[in-house]
Amino acid sequence: MPPWPASRWARRMLPPVAGALPVLAFPAPALWWLAYAALVPWLLLLRAAPSGRAAALAGWSGGTGFMLAMHHWLMPNLHVFIVLLAALLGLLWLPWGWLVHRLLGGAPGPGRLAAAMLLVPSGWLLAELVRSWEYLGGPWGLLGASQWEVRPALRLASVGGVWLVSFLVVAVNTALVALAALPRARAAALPALVSVAAATGAAWAWAPRPEPAGHTRVAVVQIGETQSRQERFARGEELTRRLAGRDPDLVVWGESSVGYDLADRPALVRRLSTLSRLTGAPLLVNVDARRSDRPGIYKSSVLVDERGLTGQRYDKMRLVPFGEYVPARSVLGWATSVGRAAGEDRRRGEEPVVMRAGGLRFGPLICFETAFPDMSRELTAEHARMVVAQSSTSTFQHSWAPEQHASLGALRAAESGRPVVHATLTGVSALYGPGGERVGASMGTGTSAARVTEVPLASGTTLYVRLGDWTVWLALTALAAYGVAEGARAARARRARSRTQLSATAPVRR
Repeated sequence: MPPWPASRWARRMLPPVAGALPVLAFPAPALWWLAYAALVPWLLLLRAAPSGRAAALAGWSGGTGFMLAMHHWLMPNLHVFIVLLAALLGLLWLPWGWLVHRLLGGAPGPGRLAAAMLLVPSGWLLAELVRSWEYLGGPWGLLGASQWEVRPALRLASVGGVWLVSFLVVAVNTALVALAALPRARAAALPALVSVAAATGAAWAWAPRPEPAGHTRVAVVQIGETQSRQERFARGEELTRRLAGRDPDLVVWGESSVGYDLADRPALVRRLSTLSRLTGAPLLVNVDARRSDRPGIYKSSVLVDERGLTGQRYDKMRLVPFGEYVPARSVLGWATSVGRAAGEDRRRGEEPVVMRAGGLRFGPLICFETAFPDMSRELTAEHARMVVAQSSTSTFQHSWAPEQHASLGALRAAESGRPVVHATLTGVSALYGPGGERVGASMGTGTSAARVTEVPLASGTTLYVRLGDWTVWLALTALAAYGVAEGARAARARRARSRTQLSATAPVRR
């Protein structure tokens, strides 16, 4: 077992570096295979800690490193504030560090390894669950999302969502630690790895698959980088005209493609309806503007056909902290002076919407919302046959963010059994079939074009749509049971000590 670092510098630096290592499994590096061993150095440090307190602190600093590396591209917007946010979110791994030390420290045997194979992934899932709350930043960078290109992992996502993939990835890392550093538990580690492989094989063979149900032709208009909202609209028009005669069923523009409230701009609505007549398809545009019928700025998916506004509109419900609003602005409003945080809070929508274009029912999501598994799941439960995500990562155009964001569509498609169209303003735009497989060619950040892709549709539902977040509930139940057992053990130990002390102080009768 590697010794606990002797120098203070090493004790401070090694945990955050080890915590940052799993980020290389995500786009842009996309070393997906690394995820299955990337936690091993961190786990070895935690089990080697001299005390539970030291392990908890190493869990915190490792979590800080993970969060900082995962969101490093936010630095231009938040500056030093991103370090503070990473440290606050890193606290979620503090109890995980203690738990790892408790279960894997010392010389555990097969029984303790069996408990660790359940509880270490459960503790990791608890940290992912808490940070997935939208007001804490949302579920960007869940460990299972690194497996978006791996077909067996996508099949697992159809059973238990991205949560099940995260759980099993951490379980594999835990078993590798046993093989590397736990001599008494090595014999049990191999069956544990075989069990993970068997679970994956069972999901591949027996999990229900959505049945093919025809195709639809979707045109994605990626406008590209422009300098003003007028140029943006004009470029969208120009690209959409090129779709004439190509018979799309739906034309999708990216997030913030329209910088005006269409209800107050009949001339712009006429221009869009002309494009609808020209292409023979309704247009789903995205409006980022102050509304004329109510106070505040909204981001909205708006459907326009040849007759004008259809009345079908979805207002974004989950907003990006600091990017679209400042949490507790009265306290944290100073963030606008040190970075490019939102100067004015955008308003939230109230409910999801399933739209209809001809015979196609689809559910729109906007940008950050594709990170949330429950949103596409709810749209599928409401009988959407396709999920359309309108996005823009133009602020982070030359970072890892565009590719990370586009990859989320594969997970949402696999979970829901519905195709996902990820249409962006400036790239990366991508389309995924009902199993999470890529459909057609993606459009990178250097592309300004309009492309039509035949997207496969499906009927039926996945186990994840039917059963929901059962993996999370299993993890929480396991952790609660462990907490009760540990509490009972501690109570018995206290009673035993008390009896010993009473016996030692009792008077001796002669």
